[in-house]
Amino acid sequence: MLAILIGLTIGVGLPIQTSINSRLRDSVGSPFVASGVSFTVGTLFLAVMTLLLEHSLWFSPQLFSSQPVWIWLGGLFGVIYLTGNILLFPRLGSVQTVIMPVLGQILMGLLVDDFGWFGSQRNPLTWVRGFGALLVLLGVICTVALSTWLANHHANAETPVTAGLWFWRLAGVFTGMLSATQTAINGHLGTVLQSSLKAALVSFFVGMVALMLIVLLSRTKLQVTTPTGQHNPWWMWIGGLLGALYVLGNVVLVPLVGTGLAVVIVLVGLMAGSLLIDQFGWLGAKRHPMTLVQVVGLVIMIAGVALIRLF
Repeated sequence: MLAILIGLTIGVGLPIQTSINSRLRDSVGSPFVASGVSFTVGTLFLAVMTLLLEHSLWFSPQLFSSQPVWIWLGGLFGVIYLTGNILLFPRLGSVQTVIMPVLGQILMGLLVDDFGWFGSQRNPLTWVRGFGALLVLLGVICTVALSTWLANHHANAETPVTAGLWFWRLAGVFTGMLSATQTAINGHLGTVLQSSLKAALVSFFVGMVALMLIVLLSRTKLQVTTPTGQHNPWWMWIGGLLGALYVLGNVVLVPLVGTGLAVVIVLVGLMAGSLLIDQFGWLGAKRHPMTLVQVVGLVIMIAGVALIRLF
């Protein structure tokens, strides 16, 4: 029960972080700079927490030679996933940018569990667990795709057709698979370092360095402006704190329930958080009240999680 609570909590926090970082992007003008600020804030937060609770930031250098290279790459996969979403959005739209990575996350999560990849505990795929995963995906489709299609249908809006869509759809599935891989790697890293905090710190540090290199190579400068008719709220700088808690929560979660279930539980929390933000217009987001289809989709997702968790 504690694992489910942790997963749902960090899942709900993820769309809140996205809203915060979107507001930061409006002020700094670059998604890479906004992400870089977020990763830097998260890294500093995790460094301070590690010093306060464990009194050291260091670990044995022998781990670099005794452990596989992939154990240090979780943060890099996180950056690729983030960048992938930035590239997908203008080509696929908001709905498919959610659906395609989710498909990749569920697929990779179940594969990691079934084969025990990346040091994860092995949870063989059964028909019941597979059906539960399909229910989760069906719930996502109801919550995001079906509700959007119904809204467009009532408004007599047409969905534009773009050449090469399948390339970008497959790219979305791939980035989702990398996201689930990051979850598995960070979970194993926490076991190796014997510290969830240090594992999350390493992941964030790697991501921060990668984003700094991207910003430097693109010669993008940090210039904070105030969008017309708005002011810059203090909370636009704290997205990195939520991101750090998200990574830390996943590091704790994976050894407890496995990668597949961790991905699915967090996904349910993510969808619930997104619906709450739409319902109440939190953090300056535009209000989009929940529909019956979205509520049904969320219930279907919870049923899928129950099947995977109990069987």
